[in-house]
Amino acid sequence: MGHVQRQQVGSRGRRLGLLLLILPIFLSLLQPSQATIHIPSNYHISEIKRPPVIVTQPESVTVFSVEDLVMTCEASGNPPPIFRWTKDGKEFDPGTDPELKVTERLGSFAFYTLSNTVDSLKQYQGKYVCYASNELGTAVSNEATLNTDAPPSQQKEKKVHLKSEEGSSIVLKCNPPQSSMEPIIHWMDWKLRHIQLSERVVVGKDGNLYFAHLKTTDSRDDYTCNVQYLATRTILAKEPVTLTVNPTNSVLRNRRPHMMRPTGSHSTYDALRGQTIELECIVQGYPTPKVLWVRKDGELSELRTAKEMFDRRLRFTNISESDAGEYQCLAENSQGKALHSYTVAVEAAPYWTKEPVSMLYAPGENVRLDCQAEGIPTPVIAWTINGIPLSSTDKDPRRTLTPSGSLILKDVNFGDTAIYQCKAFNKHGAILSNTNVYIIELPPQILTEDGNTYTVTEGQKVLLECDSFGSPKPKVSWHSGSASSLLADSRINPLTTGGLEIFNVTHDDEGFYTCSVQNTNLSISAELEVLNRTMILSPPQALKVQPGQTAIFTCLSLVDPKLASPLTQWRKNDHKLFSSGNDLKYTFEGPDLIISDAKPEDEGNYTCQVITNLDMAEATGTLTLHDRPDPPALLQLSQAKRRAVTLSWTPGDEHNSPVIEYVIEFEDQVSNERGWEELSRVSGNKDRASLSLWPYMSYRFRVIAINEVGKSAPSNPTEIHNTAAEAPDNNPEDVRSESTDPDTLVITWEEMDKRDFNGPDFKYRVLWRRVVGSGPDWHPNYTTAPPLVVSKIGNFSAFEIKVQAVNEQGEGPEPDPVIGYSGENFPLEAPMNVGIVIMNSTTIRVTWAAIDRETVRGHLLGYKIHLTRFGPRGHHRARRAREPVTTVVVETGANEERKVIADLQPYSHYALSVSVFNSKGDGPASEMVSFETDEGVPHPPTSLALDSPSETEMTLRWTPPSQPNGILIGYHVQYQQIVENDDSPMQVVQIDDATISHLTLKGLDRHSHYRFYLRGRTAAGDGEPIMREGATTLDGVPPVNISVSPGENFVNISWLAKKRHRNVRFQIQYFKENDANKWKKTERVDSSQSFYQLQGLRPGAHYHLHFIHSNVTFFQTEIDTEGTGVTEMQPGIATQGWFIGLVSAIVLLLLILLILCFVQRNKGGKYSVKDKEEGPMDSEARPMKDETFGEYRSLESDMEEKRTASQPSLCEESKLCSEDNLNFNGSSALTTEINLDESLASQFSRPSEGPEVPDNSPLNPTTVSSATNGLPNQVTILD
Repeated sequence: MGHVQRQQVGSRGRRLGLLLLILPIFLSLLQPSQATIHIPSNYHISEIKRPPVIVTQPESVTVFSVEDLVMTCEASGNPPPIFRWTKDGKEFDPGTDPELKVTERLGSFAFYTLSNTVDSLKQYQGKYVCYASNELGTAVSNEATLNTDAPPSQQKEKKVHLKSEEGSSIVLKCNPPQSSMEPIIHWMDWKLRHIQLSERVVVGKDGNLYFAHLKTTDSRDDYTCNVQYLATRTILAKEPVTLTVNPTNSVLRNRRPHMMRPTGSHSTYDALRGQTIELECIVQGYPTPKVLWVRKDGELSELRTAKEMFDRRLRFTNISESDAGEYQCLAENSQGKALHSYTVAVEAAPYWTKEPVSMLYAPGENVRLDCQAEGIPTPVIAWTINGIPLSSTDKDPRRTLTPSGSLILKDVNFGDTAIYQCKAFNKHGAILSNTNVYIIELPPQILTEDGNTYTVTEGQKVLLECDSFGSPKPKVSWHSGSASSLLADSRINPLTTGGLEIFNVTHDDEGFYTCSVQNTNLSISAELEVLNRTMILSPPQALKVQPGQTAIFTCLSLVDPKLASPLTQWRKNDHKLFSSGNDLKYTFEGPDLIISDAKPEDEGNYTCQVITNLDMAEATGTLTLHDRPDPPALLQLSQAKRRAVTLSWTPGDEHNSPVIEYVIEFEDQVSNERGWEELSRVSGNKDRASLSLWPYMSYRFRVIAINEVGKSAPSNPTEIHNTAAEAPDNNPEDVRSESTDPDTLVITWEEMDKRDFNGPDFKYRVLWRRVVGSGPDWHPNYTTAPPLVVSKIGNFSAFEIKVQAVNEQGEGPEPDPVIGYSGENFPLEAPMNVGIVIMNSTTIRVTWAAIDRETVRGHLLGYKIHLTRFGPRGHHRARRAREPVTTVVVETGANEERKVIADLQPYSHYALSVSVFNSKGDGPASEMVSFETDEGVPHPPTSLALDSPSETEMTLRWTPPSQPNGILIGYHVQYQQIVENDDSPMQVVQIDDATISHLTLKGLDRHSHYRFYLRGRTAAGDGEPIMREGATTLDGVPPVNISVSPGENFVNISWLAKKRHRNVRFQIQYFKENDANKWKKTERVDSSQSFYQLQGLRPGAHYHLHFIHSNVTFFQTEIDTEGTGVTEMQPGIATQGWFIGLVSAIVLLLLILLILCFVQRNKGGKYSVKDKEEGPMDSEARPMKDETFGEYRSLESDMEEKRTASQPSLCEESKLCSEDNLNFNGSSALTTEINLDESLASQFSRPSEGPEVPDNSPLNPTTVSSATNGLPNQVTILD
């Protein structure tokens, strides 16, 4: 076999001529699992031999008829397999048995019987195995058992009559026929309706009908047991059972539960893993007992157990070893309980835990076939090769069988190609697995496409693929364009699969890589492109917000420009976030995540994921809700001293924001006008504070906690704490004299805080004495509040003064004296020797002699210079009379004797005087000194206006300066073109006449803008300029870029108005299509207004518009107004004479026809003699004798029926002209004729229908005002 294999597949080193044609996928289907021969789907080979694989196993069968005996076995393989059979371990050839017929097709073998009797089939009972073989091995099927059995038949039975009393229990027997098939029992009545089952009436597994207790309503004579056999498609109906329930004369006795099935107190059930079994618990009793199932050694499996038949059965589906144990059925009613125990033992037929896998192998490889199975009892593992036991084959040292059941083949060659069978068996059965070991040599191929490009971002891992296949396995190597070896880089890892893995990719790794198969010329290349990694530039931060506020996370990223726009995904605690619906909790705006109305459940980690098609970057921020802290609690006072006490507290909840500090506040209970005041602050890590107190106070304390959010509510206050009275610690501060009146001394000070009184009966002791002349004696006075006024003390005299605090406990410390003065008086004399030096047109220097300090009679505060301007000097006396006189006061220091005064008005007349002042007021002024300032440059002209009379001229018009600061002698004009670099030459025009107020500049560039400067001139020089920018005005031209927008009866016309161009006036002439003789024109339109609305147009019409300036059309267009056009009334066919004549003739013929019908009816019609004698009468008043007399109706009523039936045509559907349906009286005929004529006349006179005419249409002239001809008043149409 090995030699044949080499010839078919190819020996080592040979080339296969037809290997690159098609792709086979070699699948081995094994029972009970599937293994794959791993030839890649993209490996190109012309054809490969395949070992046989059984795809359809022969099945065990019980034969009830000759048609049931069919044994089938199907297998795949190349070459197609050959089949053989064994029966009970011996060779069996169905083809040699004349009683059997064989059907053999490609990959399939089946045999069935030709016998006509079931008895002849017993010889074929046994265990069958199918073998499928080709040159690569033999596959063995599972063992199939064939049994024969007679189909169940109806047995002759006697009718059963049962009697019992009400309340007793009973069992109705079914006794189904014996059979290898399990029957399905149906209890029914003679109408084939199921007997109603309940907790009281149930069907047992034995088919019997059990009654827990009887009722009189259970009496009937048609309890029929129907036995169904699915395999034979047979239903056998047993003889009906008659049950008679006799009513009891006494009250039904209650009975405690008692087991009906199973009997006794304990049952044992044996089951195999995977089977379905049922535990049964049928009880009798009155009232009907309730049944409860429990597992004594555990809990019932909810997946594999179910309660059926009104809880009388416990069904195990797909039972497993874990279900083995003790179970109990508890039946209970009001009279007691009944118990039954069950022991469930579960064993298992063999099942695979590790099944050997079919594989391809190259010569020289080692093969390990692992075969492991479980079962109860533990199964035995046995190996066969091509169906031959391993022990019956030649000993081979290369084959080893391990204790665990694995088969090891070393250094395999082509002769080892075979199908190896692993069989596991115990007393419950056997399982078999076929494993293909295929030793083959295939030429190497690279399966990965050439020229692949791999794009990654830096820092990622990339796998450059180079999948290859061959037998033996090809060896590949990688090379890159760099000179260094790839294996020298620790980041690069060649894989056993042929791929090249590169970790932490950098831009240096970019380039081309080549994968080659060693000892061949096979190779492929791959390109690696490395992009910048996605980065988050601004990650989400750790946010702290208060409840109800809005939190905003920002996530700014940077993505390589070669990548598409990224997806930004937000997650909260690793769960995706989506835009909220109605509550708008989460909003995504660009890089921001907005969380509104923050609540405690919103706290957590928020992750921003920036996802591209290559990589992802993420960053996480936290959201924490913080709030003001809760107030401290449990305030306690301890360690009380004379002026101190210790306050402690318990901190409140910080609400995710640490307390920064605590504020201790107090309230004076005696004088609580100030309310709560801050006393001390301590850091947030403290829970106590030592407080310094004032004497003679009644305290209550409270504590406020502060964090970065804000303050807590105040804590509850402490109990009252009192301090004892003491002498004052301090004296009042800022003791001074504030004497304002002469001959008085006013002593004042800063009043002390009441808390500094330190005790009752507090007052101030005020002491004073003269600095010179009065000796060392102090003059004391007592007062409770400042100030203290001492009279008749002299003007501006120096005193020593001091103030001391005193209370009932004693005096305060000895105060230090301060110097004070009695009241000041006005100065007596004015400064002397006042002089003026003119420095320039706006600045002077004033000098004077120092004043005698004795004459000041107070503290010398300084000098005042009174400067008065009387107006301009010289020939401006008239202006001086109009200008108001202004005076300013300039103050100096006490030691100054000169002062420079600037910012005076040039060319003006001034006078000044100097006085001295103290805190009482000013002294007398010196004599007035007059002076005049020199001439200066003028202020800018008051205004400057530009006017352009032509395209090259500009006229400047101005008004003189408001402040000429001298005699105006002319003007200085400068102008220049405005260019980008601002370096155009400046043009100058000198005007020597001050009376000129305008100037025309000619020869200007019409395309340029200019900047103009104008200055006034005096003898002192040119003043500051006034500046304007502007350009000449261009000649007017008609508008351009005209756009039109038509409406229903108007058109909007707009254009771009040119700012520098003069205004021109134009007109718009227009006419409606097909009405060219009726030209209309608008009033004149200004080009500067840029918009015009032409109104009064007709909807749905086509207009021509011409724009005319100076009798020249400069623009024309056509428009279509919106809306539906109004069609003029055209003469219709209904108004033509010939048509009217034709219709009249038709009406005449119709009337003649009707008259003939009358005549015919009067000759042979049916009518009452009485009606004829009494003459015509109302048809509705004529009595109707019978429904058959319906023909006696008037034409009028007949016509009414015609109208209710949508008026069908005459003489057709209505049968108007039939003899039996006409009963014309003269009045009726006449009425019909008139109605017909009116109808026709209305058709002839009705105008043809057309589109609805609008109210303002010319076809509706009543809506058009004669004054406006139907046009709006805004536009005047000129004829």
